[in-house]
Amino acid sequence: MALSSVVRSLCRSPLTQDFIEKLHNAAPLHLTGVARLPKGLVSSAIAQELERPLLVVCPTLEEAGRWAAQLELMGWDPVRFYPTSEASPYEPLDPESEMIWGQLAILSEQVRHPAFKGAIVTTERGLQPHLPPPEVLATQLRELHTGMTIAPKDLDLHLASLGYERVALVESEGQWSRRGDLVDIFPISTELPLRLEWYGDDIERIREFDPATQRSLDTIQTCLLTPTSFTPLLAAALTDCPELSASEQAALTGGEWPPGLRRYLGLAYPEPANLLHYLPANTLVVIDEPGQCQAHSGRWVEYVTVQWQAHPSLPPLHRDFATIQTAIMAQFTTLSLSELVIEGQGINLSSRPIPTTPHQFSKLAEILRGQRQVASGLNLQQYHQWLISAQPSRTVSLLQEHDCNAQFIPNPRDYPAIERSHQQHCAVGLKYSGLAELEGFILPTYRIVVVTDREFFGQHSLASPTYIRKRRRAASKQVDLNKLSPGDYVVHRNHGIGKFLQLETLEGRDYLAIKYDDGILRVPADSVDSLSRFQQTGKRPPELNKMAGKTWERTKARVEKAIKKVAVDLLELYAKRSQQTGFAYPGDEPWQGELEDSFPYQATPDQLKATQDVKRDLESDRPMDRLVCGDVGFGKTEVAIRAIFKAVTAGNKQVAFLAPTTILTQQHYHTLKERFAPYPIQIGLLNRFRTASERKELLQRLKTGELDVIVGTQQILGKGVQFRDLGLLVIDEEQRFGVNQKEKIKALKTQVDVLTLTATPIPRTLYMSLSGIREMSLITT
Repeated sequence: MALSSVVRSLCRSPLTQDFIEKLHNAAPLHLTGVARLPKGLVSSAIAQELERPLLVVCPTLEEAGRWAAQLELMGWDPVRFYPTSEASPYEPLDPESEMIWGQLAILSEQVRHPAFKGAIVTTERGLQPHLPPPEVLATQLRELHTGMTIAPKDLDLHLASLGYERVALVESEGQWSRRGDLVDIFPISTELPLRLEWYGDDIERIREFDPATQRSLDTIQTCLLTPTSFTPLLAAALTDCPELSASEQAALTGGEWPPGLRRYLGLAYPEPANLLHYLPANTLVVIDEPGQCQAHSGRWVEYVTVQWQAHPSLPPLHRDFATIQTAIMAQFTTLSLSELVIEGQGINLSSRPIPTTPHQFSKLAEILRGQRQVASGLNLQQYHQWLISAQPSRTVSLLQEHDCNAQFIPNPRDYPAIERSHQQHCAVGLKYSGLAELEGFILPTYRIVVVTDREFFGQHSLASPTYIRKRRRAASKQVDLNKLSPGDYVVHRNHGIGKFLQLETLEGRDYLAIKYDDGILRVPADSVDSLSRFQQTGKRPPELNKMAGKTWERTKARVEKAIKKVAVDLLELYAKRSQQTGFAYPGDEPWQGELEDSFPYQATPDQLKATQDVKRDLESDRPMDRLVCGDVGFGKTEVAIRAIFKAVTAGNKQVAFLAPTTILTQQHYHTLKERFAPYPIQIGLLNRFRTASERKELLQRLKTGELDVIVGTQQILGKGVQFRDLGLLVIDEEQRFGVNQKEKIKALKTQVDVLTLTATPIPRTLYMSLSGIREMSLITT
């Protein structure tokens, strides 16, 4: 919603009113020299002033996704993304189910609520003829509500006619099941499946349920059943169609739906529809980059024309984009937008980027103050200035430090405060949170300038792609008879290391023949749990034990002694920690809230709980030793980021982030640099890619306290690494470090707060967490 204030400002501009007057004269409007973000702002201003819904037609799905994300920030509700496909309409195969479900969900809502007031984004492919007429779809929609009378058997027949699959357990879209008076349905237009309860022929209750656990959730009053594909809409119309093959006719006659019926759309309905047929007549149609739309459409039309020529009896389901564009302009109010300026075509808005580089705050302040002119001699002091940032307090304070008049306004709908600021030539800071890619610009024709985090800190998008590591599966030590080969080494619980020879059958019973130094042991196959696979660490084969010897007994005794020593050491370590008084961090400061709000995704309940657990530990006077356990991609790193930020900003402490591999250190380093870019936090990277001189400089800065956070491999644990005031140690995948590194980590744990991140905790660590020696937070959602 941060950009809704900018849209409102453009709505009140005389230039917008001029554009509206041109559109009222039934003339298509073509604006050129418009960058990506101004395209959405100007389109939104015109549509909202006209009080019309919006359809945006883009050349690619990627560009359509960007538009959808930006329109949400501009105050549009709802914003619907209409998916399209590159597939040929003449292929004898059905399109992807998820794409069809996405289309049907939007089309069904349009049929139910024709007075649509939101925005829809699609590609030029959505304007090709690919749909049954709206009135046909309307006959297939069925709304159910509590108190409604409908015989369960009638609902069964209706679900079958819509293409729903009857299963024993409903787990995905398009399925349904019945258990007595309960009917579970997963409509394609809902996020969760629904559970309907009957009393006689009346629907008594409708509840959502979790498909993973099958547990009932919230109660709702109504639900909409839509077809699961377009096939049910075609099947009835194609009965006795002579162009169908004999097998297809036989399938339809027998109540079955053969694949690929959509290529007969033109036979079923002589005038196939497209997305425009489902929209209100007053819709403002915006064509983004019509030249690119024409190019993409031209390549696709050329490709599918070849296929259509092989089936000339089929009515064509493809149109040239120029023909489509002409039809749009004849029926709808149309606005075309182009970034390039073409002499003699359209109205040039002359948008341009902000001439600055990240972190050059003094230069940016001079530009906004009007002391440094931009291209063409523009003086921005008289412009309405907007600062759109995920950390608005920080960006405003940075500009104020360089004598630039700026103010953060928490509520983007506080229009009087925004107007007062602009009247005083004060830049307005607004908070932005989301996944949309924003880039600042200067729009001289509207006399506005928008600055984003990209210009401040070089952040192209907070949702930048990250390297996702693959979790190694722990090799099972249990012997699998199907994977055991002659010559494999195994370990018997009582006799030690032996070599598997073969599987033998004696007197009708299977045995594993295991060779030992003094003979052969035959282990019954049903006692295979007494064997484990030998974990070989080198190329040299192990020595076989003797069944009658004492070597194995001595080995077990030695290992048992070592295990007891580790247990005693750990008990001493945690006893020491429990007696020590740690550093108690203060509560959250404003910057902490800003950083957490800048997370571009919705934090899950488990993420929030883990963060609260870590903060509670940090704010207590007891040294923290917490394990955060969660699968890859479940947000453990975000919990660590918030803890690191608190340690540095609230406690003025240094942080060491330890990872087992160079690639992981690179990943964590770039993630921290990205998230902490707006703040005065110095981050260093120590791994094998650092030269000797770079390493020396890093260690010196670490020792003097100039470096706040160091990310690195086991080099952090090496000699010569000294901290001025280490407060927090973050360990990623502790189980992947060697014995020596773990000993050094253990020594550090008596002095600082420790946060361990893992997807697969080693049994000892997990046991200590479960037994209460170490605290543990689980992230499962």
